[in-house]
Amino acid sequence: MKGVIVIGGGIVGLCTAYYLTKEGFGVTVIDKGDITSGASFVNAGYITPSHIIPLASPGMIAKGIKMMFNSASPFYMKPRLDVDFLKWAWYFHKSSTPAKVEKAIPAIKEINLISRGLFADLKKSGDLGDFQLERKGLLMLYKTESAYLHERKIAERVAFEGLEVSELNKTELHQLEPNVRIDAEGAIHYECDGHTTPTEIMPKLLSYLKRQGVMIKTNEEVLDIETNGDKITEVITTNGSYRPDNVVLAAGSWSGELAKKLRLKLPLQGGKGYRINVERSTGISIPAILMESKMAVTPMNGFTRFAGTMEFSGNNEIIRNERVMAIANGARSFYPDLKINEDEIANVSTGLRPVSPDGLPYIGNSSKFKNLTIATGHAMMGWSLGPVTGKLVAEILSNKKTTMNIATFSPNRSFK
Repeated sequence: MKGVIVIGGGIVGLCTAYYLTKEGFGVTVIDKGDITSGASFVNAGYITPSHIIPLASPGMIAKGIKMMFNSASPFYMKPRLDVDFLKWAWYFHKSSTPAKVEKAIPAIKEINLISRGLFADLKKSGDLGDFQLERKGLLMLYKTESAYLHERKIAERVAFEGLEVSELNKTELHQLEPNVRIDAEGAIHYECDGHTTPTEIMPKLLSYLKRQGVMIKTNEEVLDIETNGDKITEVITTNGSYRPDNVVLAAGSWSGELAKKLRLKLPLQGGKGYRINVERSTGISIPAILMESKMAVTPMNGFTRFAGTMEFSGNNEIIRNERVMAIANGARSFYPDLKINEDEIANVSTGLRPVSPDGLPYIGNSSKFKNLTIATGHAMMGWSLGPVTGKLVAEILSNKKTTMNIATFSPNRSFK
């Protein structure tokens, strides 16, 4: 039995372990935390085929510069003299062209649709028991004509790609969401999307892997990775060392730092997001993105989650109160009868999404080390793409034809 070390216990790492186990590999997952927090636990839980436009799109850098000195803004880049960040920002700028976005759209759509199907398969398998998996779509709520026109353009492209989308006026919106007052002029409804409860799935997935004999090493940090020629020979951690046949780098926002130990260029920045949970009835039954507030709302099992912001300020867990309040105030703006209270605000949590310069994941083998596979950089699609990434990695390591062409996601791609 071939042994695989998966570095990282987020949704991508655990799904990779899941599919590798199905293929008969012996798997060890190593995580520097206890796998109870981070981006895989605080995200909006969306499964989003509608998100066909990558984060690196025309105008995003201009927005970032404009918002750079406002730490409460939804898209915030903290000014700092950091060589890695400056290089990443330049690559992000180079990636934000109409031609590159156009090239990325088919691949983003395909990988999201495959993953949506895999979530359904995962539930049908019974491996994790029962969990929330709903297909109510995603509402893009808008107050202004400019927001509507912006989203309508995307909706037209989504429809062109064959995905289900419709427009709702105020009356139709109220008919769809009758139990909550919404202060919006209407909505674009991406009926192709689904949602889940991450804090429900992650422990179930972890428990299943343990039952299957996967070794889960928590609170264990990778200190170094030894190599010999084109092969990784040893993974050295705070608790010992491992000599695996293959290594999968799925360490989220910390993948770039680990890549440096291998003298690999893997441009990556942590994009911090925040979440507030409201554990009382809100009347909200359909996930929504509040366009002008640039935040997400998800009715999960036992609570409603309000999440948002993309903050580039380095890999840290510092909570900026002004950003938390922006989420609370944004929610009140669209749901005027809902006031998020002080206790709910105090219970805020944060996580770092790994963001590549073009907003597309890194999935594939390293060109430098023949037994290294990289699976990270998913930006805001990490949760949505967890299962498909795990399946693709398992196919790569099993020398099978991959479910889709993954050349677009090559970790060896250039951003110059």
